Amino acid sequence: MSDTARRKSPTRIQREKREAILEAALDVFSTHGFRGATLDLIADAAGLSKPNLLYYFPSKEEIHRTLIGQLMEIWLAPLRKIDPGGDPVSEICAYVERKLEISRDLPRESRLFANEVLRGAPHVGDMLQGGLKALVDEKAAVIRAWSEAGHLAPVDPHHLIFSIWAATQHYADFDTQVAMVLGPRDATRYEDARAFLLGLYARGLRPLPAR
Repeated sequence: MSDTARRKSPTRIQREKREAILEAALDVFSTHGFRGATLDLIADAAGLSKPNLLYYFPSKEEIHRTLIGQLMEIWLAPLRKIDPGGDPVSEICAYVERKLEISRDLPRESRLFANEVLRGAPHVGDMLQGGLKALVDEKAAVIRAWSEAGHLAPVDPHHLIFSIWAATQHYADFDTQVAMVLGPRDATRYEDARAFLLGLYARGLRPLPAR
């Protein structure tokens, strides 16, 4: 694809094909991982020939990085919504709830991200060390200020955020394991998880009573 062609606004059909490729690639990467995914598998899943796919994306790496880039926006949106002016316990519990909803609604995206991180983030390390780290540090500073002001129980803000990631993403990344214990996925699984996690964090984060 020439530089001139890339600069032109894509047509509706081109946009649709590009989205079809990304949707197919999401399935392939989340199922097979980066190493197991091939351009042939992605092209077949998208209903395109391999040369047609390569017209839109020059490599498997480019498709993967595009997907991760889109996911990062979804991934960081719930954290951005933490309001420094809000009630601290309510703000953190709302973050837990938003992260759990992503695991429920976007399990393929969660597994794609987990697979990349488990491989050492070779394709998105710059994203993690850039935008993600900056936002986490910003919100950690907010949480630390709440805790130091006595509005939260004493807590390490970074490890609190890590624990929320682990607790909520488990339901997507380890869905098979959860299903083996609890049975097939149904609506009650996430309602039960939501009630448990919100209760756990709310109790653990409430400020200690004054002596």
